[in-house]
This record gives sequence, structure tokens and C-alpha cells, in this order.
Amino acid sequence: MTNPQIERKLIEIMRVITEGDKPIGARNIADELNERGYGIGERAVRYHLRILDERGLTKKHGYAGRTVTELGKKELKEALIGDRLGFVITRIEDLIYKTDYNLESKSGNVIVNLSNIDKNDFDDVVEIMRYASKGGAIISPRVRIFEEDEDSDIYVPKGKIAIATVCSITFDGLLLKSGIPVKPAYGGILELKDHEPTRFTDLISYNGTSIDPIKIFMSRHSTSVLDVLETGTGKMLANMRQIPASAVEKANEVLELAKLSGINGAIKIGNEGEALFGAPVDAGRSGIPVLVGVNAIAAVEETGIEVNTYPVSTVMEYSTMSEI
Repeated sequence: MTNPQIERKLIEIMRVITEGDKPIGARNIADELNERGYGIGERAVRYHLRILDERGLTKKHGYAGRTVTELGKKELKEALIGDRLGFVITRIEDLIYKTDYNLESKSGNVIVNLSNIDKNDFDDVVEIMRYASKGGAIISPRVRIFEEDEDSDIYVPKGKIAIATVCSITFDGLLLKSGIPVKPAYGGILELKDHEPTRFTDLISYNGTSIDPIKIFMSRHSTSVLDVLETGTGKMLANMRQIPASAVEKANEVLELAKLSGINGAIKIGNEGEALFGAPVDAGRSGIPVLVGVNAIAAVEETGIEVNTYPVSTVMEYSTMSEI
């Protein structure tokens, strides 16, 4: 689980590495960090470097040490990452507020993810997504297709097709619209056995990251959605939100109404303060784990098809989306 304190140390480590003109090792990084007031030892630095390596932000050069990758340089150049801590959750909260889907009239905006694929892969992608949809690995069977040069607000690169899928953060918007305060908590990897969720194998807090947690896990290729569809056992993307425990009954009503609109994926609502599948829940609150909307896209990636996905991208009128 990644928290703000760890993220700040990761940022400072990257800054130390970029200040040199050659690879730098953990011992030298630890010495420099201590000079800057960070009480962190060589062993702890090595732990943080493994996280940076997994994210593709640093690269190991044998015993010589690490350098920052082009991706890492881009992150630092564009926003110095530290200045963006909390940006992800702020953007998510903005989209939650803009969600105005009406569960009774079945109209209004939902939050969507956007995925860009090569035109030549379109037929294969649709086939895989249909398979995933039938297997329950998708929030809603509705999608919307955008082609390049199409007159819309969605930018599609040349030679690509964009696919909008309903995002699980839509549930947060529906809960808020119903008067239930909601707090997005974690994105993670949920392990299933015999089609039943068992535990989160990894979690990242939305408050403590400059990159969307689901995007991080997708870049690591952490899922085995196709295995879940075929055998019932594997790993899928999921996230957690928390609500006041006193709102559980009302929340259950909202989730049931959402199903009537084809918006599903919520696994359960926990008891007050109850940890769910290993994910902690604050006192006085109840957790709601939900399978995320890009699991079908993750299944596509598992076949080797290249996809560029932007989770929690924008809001879109649900009625303009069609069943895949």
C-alpha cells in the first residue's frame, strides 16, 4: 500500500538521481537524503528504488546504480510530481460532482475511461470486450466509439480508435447525488478464487499518488482477467470507497437501482469499520469495493494488443453509449 510519506520519499530520491550525470547507487542516495534532512538508510532506499523501477520511473545499471528513465524525466519536467500529490483525487472529486445520472429517468452523465487502440485491432478488441462483458468483468455493457477527425470533444490520435467505458467512480457520483458523502480510498488488485473475491494483493491510496492507481497497475500488467473468466481464479482491478456507516441502507438502495440501468460491479457493503479483503476502513465508515470499468480493457492487453488507457477521464451522457 502506498501512502503520502512514501510518495514524498520517492520524489526526493528521483530528484537526487537526476542531479547527477551518471548512475548513482543506494548508499550515495541515502547519504544525500540524510544531508537534506531525510532520516532514511540504505536498506530503505533500496526498497523505494524497487517501487520506482516497477513504475518504470528509474532503471538499474548493474552495480553502478540507477538513472531516471524518460518517463521519470517527463514526470519531473512537467510537474515535479511533488506538486501534483493530491491532484488525482482532486480531479476525481471534480468528476464525481459532475456526475448527474438520474437512476429513475435513466439519463444524465456518468464518468468514463478512455482507451486508444489501433484501428487494425478494433474487431479483435470488440470480440474480447464482448467476452469480458458476458463474464461480468465490466461495469456496464455500454461503450462509445470515437474515430479520428470525428466532431467531438474527445481527441483521437491518427490511426487510432478511442473506446469509452463506464468508470467505477460513477458509483461515487451516484452515491453523492443521493445525499451520501463518499470518499474514494484505494485502487488495487483483487484476487478471486472460484469466482469469489478473497483479498487485495496490492493497494494504492488515491490521496497519496500523482498517478491514477489503476493506471499504475495496468502498466505493471498485474491482472489475469482472462484466467478469471475461464477458470474463476485470477486477479482483477478493483477500488474501494468509504461512506458513513449510517448511510449503508440508503447506499444499498442506490446500488440496486444502478443495476436496473445496467451499471453493476459493486461487490458488497461492509459493516462499520470492517476491513474488506484486507483493505482497511476508517472507524464510523463502511467500505464498498467495486470491480473497475477497465477490466475488459485489461483483458485485451493480456492478449498482447497494445492499448493506451486513461482511467477516470471525463463525464459522458449515458444515453449516447450503446451495448457493445
